[in-house]
Amino acid sequence: MASGKAETGSLKLVSVLDLNEASVLHGQLSSMRGNDLSIDASGVDRVGVQCVQVLMAAANAWEEDKKQFVFEKVSDAFRKTMQLIGINIDHLLAKEIQQ
Repeated sequence: MASGKAETGSLKLVSVLDLNEASVLHGQLSSMRGNDLSIDASGVDRVGVQCVQVLMAAANAWEEDKKQFVFEKVSDAFRKTMQLIGINIDHLLAKEIQQ
């Protein structure tokens, strides 16, 4: 019997999110769809646009599913790269880390 409580998944991103990592990230996120998701980007040193696209598509999918998709921790490199390419993730940040 299924419980009424939704599961919460967590995902720790690798330090280099480049083209090679984009398909791996997509697979990880696809397997977690349907549950609330907490992402730890605190160890990210480099972010490629392909992985940003995967993450933003996932955020949209979670929103459509009415599930929580939140970045619990982000590194300065992750935050600065997102700002540099014009992606505002403020609405996806955990309240504790919003500035």
